Amino acid sequence: MREKETVPSANLEFDLTGIQSALRDHQIDGWLFYDHHYRDPLAYRILRLGEGLHVTRRWFYFIPAEGEPSKLVHRIESGRLDTLPGKKAVYSSWQELEARVAELTSGATKIAMQYSPRNAIMYVSMVDAGTVEMVRGLGKEVVSSADLVSRFEAVLNDDQIATHFVAQEKIDAVLEAAWKEIGRRVRAGGTHEFAMVEFLAEAMGREGLIWEHGPNVSVGENSADSHYEPTVASSKPIRQGDFVLIDIWGRLNRPDACYYDITWTGVVDREPTAREQMVFETVRNARDAAIELVQQAFAAGRPIAGWEADDAAREVIGAAGLKEWFTHRTGHNIGVELHGNGANLDNFETHDERLILPKTCFSVEPGVYFPGEFGIRSEVDMIALPGNAKVTGRVQTELVRIGA
Repeated sequence: MREKETVPSANLEFDLTGIQSALRDHQIDGWLFYDHHYRDPLAYRILRLGEGLHVTRRWFYFIPAEGEPSKLVHRIESGRLDTLPGKKAVYSSWQELEARVAELTSGATKIAMQYSPRNAIMYVSMVDAGTVEMVRGLGKEVVSSADLVSRFEAVLNDDQIATHFVAQEKIDAVLEAAWKEIGRRVRAGGTHEFAMVEFLAEAMGREGLIWEHGPNVSVGENSADSHYEPTVASSKPIRQGDFVLIDIWGRLNRPDACYYDITWTGVVDREPTAREQMVFETVRNARDAAIELVQQAFAAGRPIAGWEADDAAREVIGAAGLKEWFTHRTGHNIGVELHGNGANLDNFETHDERLILPKTCFSVEPGVYFPGEFGIRSEVDMIALPGNAKVTGRVQTELVRIGA
């Protein structure tokens, strides 16, 4: 039975010229996009296809380093890629599909796809192994599109960078107010984690910010869970003498705005213990080592990969004998999504060989966590610009003395 054909509405044109230039820069013959049942959201964003298309059949779109793109669609969904430039071919059977893919990529040998060897960069591993096998069976060398995705997903324009700084000013002020409010409430009889989450959310809402889940307020042993989120049922009280971690993030309420994401820690109505102070200083110094390495690289015009900055932070924590308690990557890319598709500062969870590109934003957030006791993370954001990488907001240099 023939399914009803829905032709997608016209959208803003994607950057064909930029993609072809990037392919030539990387000495890649072409970029082969593929999807089935919306498995590759990266393709839809990069090609400006939009969201919500009813896709029940496989499609391919090939952008060569030189020349006209080509598209391949099923006959009963023949209009799926009509908003994209290039010549169109159609198929019905699997044999016809494979023959048309061969024609689509004729003359190209080295082809980028949303694939990562050994799934090292899982954020870009959208193409299934069988499809990669099929393309390789045509005599093609399939290489990862990870650096290409970073260039067209993570690089920010000047206006987006400006939105990051607006969010930064608002969130820095909200966080400062939250520390004072915790102190006020503790002196007045007490408060609890979820109540302070509500305080932060209400304050961010008044500032016109939006965010994904959270924010997070963790007390004592809960701060040792790096992804803890309090609920009404689980919320612990905040009392005099407690250790508190606040992780807060948000962006302006517009589709292209860039997030701001920070984590600070403090103690309520007391001085930190010697152990807390030692751990904080170690985490702070690890953060600063990663920052300094990125800044040095950009000042010198030297390419730097995400794994290198992770190593710099991890070396400091390892030298302090705390290596086993640093259980996550040093940082993540930030964009219109909190966890964006550019380089992460990671040589732990993954070996991220993607370059930190100019005009990208990312967090630097090493942490040390002692289950059942406490955890310290110190998170700042950076924006890398040509010749200059800088921290974008306030930088914590000492544990906050809440109520002081």
